[in-house]
Amino acid sequence: MQERYIATVDLGTSKLALCVAKIIGENVQIIYYKERPSAGIRYNCVYNPMKAAAPLRAAIAEAQEELQVKITQVVVGLPRYNVHQETASAKIERSDPSLLIGEEEISSLKSIALDSYPLSDKSEVIYGAVPQSFATDDFIGNDEDVVGTTSEVLSGNFKIFVGKKKSVWNIDIMLNNAGVALAQAIFTPIAVGEAVLKEDEKTNGVALVEMGGGVTSLSIYQGGIMRYFASIPFGGKSITSDIRLECAFDDTLAENIKLAFGACLPDKLQTMGDKVLQINDEENGTYEHLGVKYLSEIITSRCREIIQAILYLIQESGFADRLRCGIVLTGGGANLANLTNLIKEESGYNVRVGFPLARKFSSDGCAGIGEAEAAASVGMVLESSTDPFLNCIADESGESEPQPAPELETEPEPQPAPDANGQGNLFSDTAFEKVEDKINRTPSGGKKRQKAQRPGREDKKDGNKQNDKPNGIKVIWNKMGELFEKGFDGVLGGLYDDMGNNNEEK
Repeated sequence: MQERYIATVDLGTSKLALCVAKIIGENVQIIYYKERPSAGIRYNCVYNPMKAAAPLRAAIAEAQEELQVKITQVVVGLPRYNVHQETASAKIERSDPSLLIGEEEISSLKSIALDSYPLSDKSEVIYGAVPQSFATDDFIGNDEDVVGTTSEVLSGNFKIFVGKKKSVWNIDIMLNNAGVALAQAIFTPIAVGEAVLKEDEKTNGVALVEMGGGVTSLSIYQGGIMRYFASIPFGGKSITSDIRLECAFDDTLAENIKLAFGACLPDKLQTMGDKVLQINDEENGTYEHLGVKYLSEIITSRCREIIQAILYLIQESGFADRLRCGIVLTGGGANLANLTNLIKEESGYNVRVGFPLARKFSSDGCAGIGEAEAAASVGMVLESSTDPFLNCIADESGESEPQPAPELETEPEPQPAPDANGQGNLFSDTAFEKVEDKINRTPSGGKKRQKAQRPGREDKKDGNKQNDKPNGIKVIWNKMGELFEKGFDGVLGGLYDDMGNNNEEK
């Protein structure tokens, strides 16, 4: 099977993660994953495309150098904040009720529901949709139950997630500045659920809480389907800001202290709660003391507020008493010590940390891909890998076309006009058309690049160029000499070709 590659970008408020996976059939192998600080992003939305493009450009250059490939397009996650959910439905009357319902009819029904949904706000766009149920003449169920049945009528209900159109525009502008195209835009909460949740959790009811840097999102699954989504504009960066303001540190120091010594529930720190951190100020030669227990109190206060907000959303969803599998916590904030215990105390649900399920992919020697903060990247890889035509990588060694072998001529061909760099054209017409086809291929969702103009091509239509061609009689005479010297079969075809070319030029 032919291998292909998928590159994904997780745009976080604090960090940007670039992931590259090799796809061979249904086998997904993640070969690259690295994080770096992001810029120009607030609440998981790109607000400054120029600033956001700089770290992305650096991340892509680093990945290309390490993997020795050319990344031409990327899969990007859409914002999780300022998104609201709506309900859409569609119904079709089948022309032949005796035919079995297939997957293509399910897809068509979904497209009809999305296309016909009236967006009241013209500044909004649909980020994604999740089928909730399908109905035939005598049956109601999910898509797996409906496919293969017969019916005169097929109808479906969908949850659609609507966000700001400007956020999508800014992603396009950012990618253009970074020098890559948009392959796919994925509503990330759906992908995260695919990466970290088990099938029994989705079936019996679970609340997936993804705690990122600027946004904490909630996705509720019941009956194997995502039923509810909501988010709040608080996350790990809010905790860092509290430490910075309370202790008068800068952002970098506050973040490093949180990662190294941060924990919830100060009463459960045991001997660690008695530790005191000495913060040295090398510029002034002074130092400050910060108790680990006091640091934990700051962190616990903010985490409790975030948890209470999430529990309120769970109550609003109507599924609070149907979460048999409790809460799964993922994202970068899941690494905070004792956070799962705090959630359990506040909510009464069973809580576990959601790591990417290793059985769905392989990652030999790829550090960090198994951590909770990589859940979004893994989910986007799994979601986009189902597209058999998606390939985000072009091998650098395969970009240039081989030079054509010179033809046997008694008279040298006229040299083409030099290009802007003073170099002649090294490609034949056929070879250059292949290069043009590669340059102008537009990926799904991306913008078409400007068509390359072959140097000197416009000169072909210039009548003054005709005088540079060798005389037709002289060419025929020379070809006749070759006819006797090298045999009839190898020259006669070239003789007719040159005669035809000279007649066309005249």
